[in-house]
Amino acid sequence: MRKTWKYRIYPTKETEPKLFWTLTRCRELYNVSLSERKDAYKYAGKSISYYEQQNDLPEIKHEIRKEYQDIAAHVLQDVLNRLKKGFDNFFRRCKNGEKPGYPRFQGRNRYDSFTYPEGPDGSLMDNTSISRR
Repeated sequence: MRKTWKYRIYPTKETEPKLFWTLTRCRELYNVSLSERKDAYKYAGKSISYYEQQNDLPEIKHEIRKEYQDIAAHVLQDVLNRLKKGFDNFFRRCKNGEKPGYPRFQGRNRYDSFTYPEGPDGSLMDNTSISRR
């Protein structure tokens, strides 16, 4: 049995901009990763997997987008996992003859949470989600 806890947080005035900043970076990563998958298939006929994108995260954090170093690696990996789930659901619906619903780019109104799979002490939390709702 898997359990998930969702917490409504009330951040302080100092914490709120940091959480919003993290949410914005997560949305950027989601959209860039979706674009990378679309372009790879469109121009090279190649499909990019979650694991390939996940393996690129350390390089992105240290060379391309240094501000991602301030975000926990598991948070960024969960962003890519969210995109993977979108594609898994798309292909499952295609296979079953349903209306597919291709994963789409996320705007500020649509991407409103991120997940901390690990607690502050390193213990595994069951996908604690932080939402701005």
